[in-house]
Amino acid sequence: MKSYRKELWFDTTKRRELINITSDIEKCLKESNIKEGLLLCNAMHITSSVFINDDESGLHRDFERFLEKLAPEKPYDQYDHNGYEDNADAHLKRTIMGREVVVAITEGKLDFGPWEQIFYGEFDGKRKKRVLVKIIGE
Repeated sequence: MKSYRKELWFDTTKRRELINITSDIEKCLKESNIKEGLLLCNAMHITSSVFINDDESGLHRDFERFLEKLAPEKPYDQYDHNGYEDNADAHLKRTIMGREVVVAITEGKLDFGPWEQIFYGEFDGKRKKRVLVKIIGE
């Protein structure tokens, strides 16, 4: 069995961003030369996420509204954690959106359903953060 590992780095300009990383992941898969196996992609920071969904701008705005209703950024004093940093909402948003995705690899391609894309979700940005890509298979 072969194994491949790569870190992808992102330097976001806003506190919250959704970035389609599907093409980055497909490049990793091509580099790995693995045709059948599994791909794991996970956020390496506790205030960011990796998830699969549709790349549609209305849906992205819906995510923002949904997450902000469940874990509003302000007022900062509503969270005990914000005595340390002002990012408690980002920790909660990450928990809601998830840490990682696992995708089957079939015939050298990501085995997606219709419209599926991989996203990096940043909830406490404006700094450099990374994602791990690990691929195993033959």
